[in-house]
Amino acid sequence: MIEKEDPIISEEEAAQYDRQIRLWGLDAQKRLRGSRVLLAGLGGLGAEVAKNLILAGVKGLTLLDHEQVSEESCRAQFLVPVSARGQNRAQASLERAQNLNPMVEVHADRDRIETKPDDFFLQFDAVCLTGCSRDLMVRLDQLCSQHGIKVFCGDVHGYYGYMFCNLGPEYHYVEEKPKLVKPSADSNDGPEAKKARVDPNETTMVKKTAAFCTLKEALEVDWTTEKAKAGLKRTPVDFFLLLVLLKFRTDKGRDPDPRRVAEDSRLLKQIRDDVLEASALSSELLGDDFISFCFSEMSPVCAVVGGVLGQEVVKALSQRDAPHRNFFFFDGRKGNGVVDFFGPN
Repeated sequence: MIEKEDPIISEEEAAQYDRQIRLWGLDAQKRLRGSRVLLAGLGGLGAEVAKNLILAGVKGLTLLDHEQVSEESCRAQFLVPVSARGQNRAQASLERAQNLNPMVEVHADRDRIETKPDDFFLQFDAVCLTGCSRDLMVRLDQLCSQHGIKVFCGDVHGYYGYMFCNLGPEYHYVEEKPKLVKPSADSNDGPEAKKARVDPNETTMVKKTAAFCTLKEALEVDWTTEKAKAGLKRTPVDFFLLLVLLKFRTDKGRDPDPRRVAEDSRLLKQIRDDVLEASALSSELLGDDFISFCFSEMSPVCAVVGGVLGQEVVKALSQRDAPHRNFFFFDGRKGNGVVDFFGPN
């Protein structure tokens, strides 16, 4: 990893980030201002994440994407102009991304992420992966974890979206809590008055630690164990939908295509059966109704999941406030999100 420089907030930056400094403090903003992030995948979700990180004020953001701008990506991706069809998505997103906040160093990289050597990823404080294969995400998660680099993964499939984060086995952060005020020693108002009370006008910063499992551990839960069976009722069905969609991407090298609805619907159903059977789970756990709602990227879902994902990166880099552990799932049909934690074993 590159040596971290001591970030200094200039007067201009203090004015630019005044609201954020008031919200989470100067130290948190300085940590954020000294951080470099890699964002892989400039689809609709990637554009939302890029926007949120740039506006928050990271030091540098590298946009990595080898894909070309297509008609479909123009619908969900607001950083690329309509006239950019056929151009590289990272390069086409650069100008609008940079204009969001000139104080952030934004770079475009046209290479395939699979061709990057391990050393490339070690120059960043956080790596955010969208549109990547399961094997690649697992490999990079393991690599970055070994070097203390924070890892985030996410995708949007139609009405569904998810986010995963791995901040390491021992992640330290601070959380603002209402301050408990002890009664004075000479209080004579009875036993109730002698109890500590919450003062709504005062807060205190509490240091906390959280542990995260790796992506491999999260995705490879053995559902035949008693512990896993006991937690099955608390596990959102979206988790198993994610396994199906990741296997579809692995098997076909792409996501479900709205131009191939009939063919891909049959494949999704078969993969669903295979995934659940391999986990010794009933196919009834994930009904057929999911199939009609997981095609293409939908802008509103990208906005919601990108907002959560971007905010989790900001929280992790600033070390301020409690993070999600480890998954966040969103179902646009219900308009809600579910947070769940998958620990190792």
